[in-house]
Amino acid sequence: MKQTGKKKFSTFNTDNFHSLCNKLTKKDKDLHAIVSEFGHPPVWTRKASFQTLIHIILEQQVSLASARAALNKLKEKHGRITPKKILSLSDSQLKACYFSRQKIIYARCLAEAILTRQIKLKDLSDFEDAEIRDRLKKIKGIGDWTVDVFLLFSLQRTNVFPIGDLAMVKAFKEIKRLSKETKPEELSRLAENWAPYRSIATMLLWHYYIQKKNLKVK
Repeated sequence: MKQTGKKKFSTFNTDNFHSLCNKLTKKDKDLHAIVSEFGHPPVWTRKASFQTLIHIILEQQVSLASARAALNKLKEKHGRITPKKILSLSDSQLKACYFSRQKIIYARCLAEAILTRQIKLKDLSDFEDAEIRDRLKKIKGIGDWTVDVFLLFSLQRTNVFPIGDLAMVKAFKEIKRLSKETKPEELSRLAENWAPYRSIATMLLWHYYIQKKNLKVK
């Protein structure tokens, strides 16, 4: 448990991840079935960096492979990804790296927020989830799903539930044998059974989805 003043939040890491999975699977037979069939998920992590946030923006509403291709093209053509570098590139240069018009705007807004110190990425790890969400969502193009992925992958917070993630939602409905028409509000209510480890449940659901689809994830 990490603590800053009166603020408290918990994180997972390679040392405690399996034990947290096992805690959940003891209470939920459907999550237990995932581990029984496919083993534990990998501990997916990313650095809490500007490049990671650009990567997550690129992942919005496209396949993971498409987003990775765009990120790799950007690094290949322009080197290290920094706020100054993003702001120095023209529309045509970013489009050549598969950025859509909207994502060009979002990437520049993020870069400006970093350079003007509206956001200090190094400080975010000291804040509670809700405060991080509030700060990041003030930047154009960053919504709940982007914050959820950052909290989960980069800050390893244990109780994130990315209700806007289509793969996770699909896996959730499948393992719980829910109707395809089940509303997000109902899913969120059911996911409370996994608190305070909803992030771990999310990773188990992603693991299930990836294995069922035989996807390759880098």
